[in-house]
Amino acid sequence: MTYELEHHDVPTNGIRLHVVQCGPLDGPLVVLLHGFPEFWYAWRYQIPALAAAGFRVWAPDQRGYNLSDKPPRADDYRLDELAADVLGLLDAAGAETATVVGHDWGAAVAWHLAAHHPQRVRRAAILNVPHPRVFGEALRRSASQRGKSWYVFFFQLPWLPEQLVSLRGWWAGRQTLRRTSRRGTFSEADLNRYAAAWARPGAMPSMINWYRAALRRPRQLSQTRQVTVPVHIIWGVKDAFLNAELAQQSLTWCEQGQLTYLPATHWVQHEEAEKVNQLLIDFLR
Repeated sequence: MTYELEHHDVPTNGIRLHVVQCGPLDGPLVVLLHGFPEFWYAWRYQIPALAAAGFRVWAPDQRGYNLSDKPPRADDYRLDELAADVLGLLDAAGAETATVVGHDWGAAVAWHLAAHHPQRVRRAAILNVPHPRVFGEALRRSASQRGKSWYVFFFQLPWLPEQLVSLRGWWAGRQTLRRTSRRGTFSEADLNRYAAAWARPGAMPSMINWYRAALRRPRQLSQTRQVTVPVHIIWGVKDAFLNAELAQQSLTWCEQGQLTYLPATHWVQHEEAEKVNQLLIDFLR
């Protein structure tokens, strides 16, 4: 069965998030959390597949992104606040629990939810981001990972990163997506949609504030706990930003964890959409 995409504005945690919803109203809730520098569109291949499999899918533009509210302070993007946004979405959906699927920064939020709010998370699927403690340790001890994460430190500068990335019609953002993905992953039409989202007033500073908040409050990472709910880590092994062994190391923080490596880059749900969809459906069921 085919379901239409529904666009809703949902109040949560004192702000308003734009949420794309799809699937049967009585289906088990699945929340899809995108990362940087994407928006709900990151899940365009997963939303219809999950809906057709009987799940009720909510894919928000997370705070600071695209059509959602953009609080101005870096502290507004602490992990606790980001997680509270998702818990508010569950409340709005009338769901006691949900499966949470996250990629990139969305995966960091999913880790946090699974660790700190296991009573609300049935299962967590994690795409290409390690457990926060594993990542924090890698930044401290691995010169290779620090080299791959150079932009995290660059984003700590005030105003300059957002100014540079906006030059020449968002050339830097477009090139980053092209150069770190499999050839043809992002079409020109896709990149235009991303550029339009980045150009919304206040969007890019808010998006970068996720990184600023993380380094200004590093205890957010170090305090993330062991995860007791079932976790499936799906990892593209050609990730330009993260070392592949971080996925295996993350399993030590999961009581019920499994790991699937795929021959993809960081943008695994775009490049291996059919495989990711099937892995998710099997895991969610």
